[in-house]
Amino acid sequence: MKNVSVVIITNNEERNIEGALRSAVTAGEIIVVDGGSTDRTLEICASYNTKVYTHTWQGYAKQKQTAIGYATLPWVFVLDSDERLTEGLISEIERVTQGDSTVNGYYVSRKNFFLGKWIRHGGWHPDYVLRLFKNGTGRFQEREVHEKVIVDGTLGYLKNPIEHYTYESISDFIKKMDNYSSLSAKEIVKSGRYTGFFALALKPPATFIKMYIFALGFLDGLHGFILSVLYAVNTFLKYLKAWEHKGVKLTDEYFKSKNS
Repeated sequence: MKNVSVVIITNNEERNIEGALRSAVTAGEIIVVDGGSTDRTLEICASYNTKVYTHTWQGYAKQKQTAIGYATLPWVFVLDSDERLTEGLISEIERVTQGDSTVNGYYVSRKNFFLGKWIRHGGWHPDYVLRLFKNGTGRFQEREVHEKVIVDGTLGYLKNPIEHYTYESISDFIKKMDNYSSLSAKEIVKSGRYTGFFALALKPPATFIKMYIFALGFLDGLHGFILSVLYAVNTFLKYLKAWEHKGVKLTDEYFKSKNS
């Protein structure tokens, strides 16, 4: 992948980063933007041929946009620290990035693992994400969470997947769920979506039914059931936190008006 800059953002990723770097060693350059790791992340990065930059954490989208800005090669591939490039995908990337191409960006599927099992249903597969694009044509949409690349021009799809090792344990999921639900709550508040009783009562079970029944999560056995329940809980939490945020905001405004 001599024409490709692989960009990765990190923040205390000593458990994951080596696997990501090892899978990307054939890239023309590897850019790492670190948000201030205090574990062995930077030490591990130093043992590979990486260009490491440190930036105070700005949020996922802005941090990844910063990383893209350091890329110097014709193509950019955005890789998360818990993802791995597969051999088939590397060969495919090498083919599409050679010479002139009328395609400016490519979607890549993710092979998502949960507690060691590949999840094939529940909306987790094929899970296409836009990750490979010509340098200068892509930018990250500014969002609190679930950030995505916007690319100008024609888009295509690659056949081979990234391997994505999402959660190592239930505790890991719950820890990340607390963070992601808070970020999602901010997006809900910004959008002005309804966060009252009916959202709290109806959206969590709707999430479970969508994943477990309509998206065939039940075919993944107990793993599919657990994931559907956890996603329903996450939905409840993000709307609950959004409701809390709106309530606090209104209370603050009320007391300010009373004291003025």
